[in-house]
Amino acid sequence: MLDRIPADGAAARARQRAARPGQVMAALDLGTNNCRLLIARQGANGFQVIDAFSRIVRLGEGVSQTGELAPAAMDRTIEALKVCSAKMQRRGVSLTRSVATEACRRAANGVAFLERTRAEANIDLEIITTAEEAKLAFSGCMPLLDRNTPFAIVFDIGGGSTELGWLALEPGQHPRIIAWHSMPLGVVTLSEHFGAEAADGEDPSIYYERMVAEVQDQLAPFAQAIGAHRLIARTQVQLLGTSGTVTTLAGIRMDLPRYDRSVVDGSFLDFGDVDRISRKLASQSCAERATNPCIGTERADLVVAGCAILSAVCRQWPIGRLRVADRGVREGILMSLMTGTAPDNVYRVNGHRVGEDA
Repeated sequence: MLDRIPADGAAARARQRAARPGQVMAALDLGTNNCRLLIARQGANGFQVIDAFSRIVRLGEGVSQTGELAPAAMDRTIEALKVCSAKMQRRGVSLTRSVATEACRRAANGVAFLERTRAEANIDLEIITTAEEAKLAFSGCMPLLDRNTPFAIVFDIGGGSTELGWLALEPGQHPRIIAWHSMPLGVVTLSEHFGAEAADGEDPSIYYERMVAEVQDQLAPFAQAIGAHRLIARTQVQLLGTSGTVTTLAGIRMDLPRYDRSVVDGSFLDFGDVDRISRKLASQSCAERATNPCIGTERADLVVAGCAILSAVCRQWPIGRLRVADRGVREGILMSLMTGTAPDNVYRVNGHRVGEDA
């Protein structure tokens, strides 16, 4: 049973409460694969990041097969959340928002897991809708959009889903989301379906193309709905991507000895480089991929699935290059905390705030 929060309740109070100058804020994004925290101080012209944390927890491991969060995955995640909680306490955070996405949305025991996070890690998570996730991710990336190009396709490749948005950029106006789509494929779900590498005796290029084709089938309805190809031919559309996949490929293209956000965020990737790097990674074993300093052992079995999703996006909308964003949901949360914007479509289930798509 879903009960809408009354207009004069917590959501209304959140809408009126914006961060004060100097106040310390925190944004926590618990995804299917990663747990990410950003702590920032409100300033006169935005926020200044003072601490951050990121750990691969694979909370959604196996959910696509079992429909439930696995005990080991929940234990790993709780430990990461305890680190986040300690950081927030140490930094004197007084305004925070912590969200959970696809793994908790999909899992039958997702709400029960929230009980554990509150009791064991002192983190009060809310499961947000796909619409709210897309809105936050796009909001966090918007400073990287070229205001001289009137339209944009923005995407966020996650562990359990991929969010896509069709945006209009009008002079003097905040970028406007015309349409959005949540594709139920992410790096974890796609890897679990196809495997981390080609089966014995299978041509790696065929294995890779099967994954790309699966994603293209999922993208086709949204591509048809927005009808961007005529505008792409007029060079009126830009492409911006945020995810570990996009940033990893950018780091590989730059031949970085280790990942460096300061040079990756805001950079560009040509589609030719996306195809070349993706095919090379697909031809390698997990052990070979793990030797790349921008991949490592924790992501070696997921990166090819991410490449397949990215390649499908590039083939669907032949813009030629994309801008790389190492930012997203967390930055979107911080921006909303600064302005006091309330979350959309928030409900309570057994005392927890849970989103429901309209």
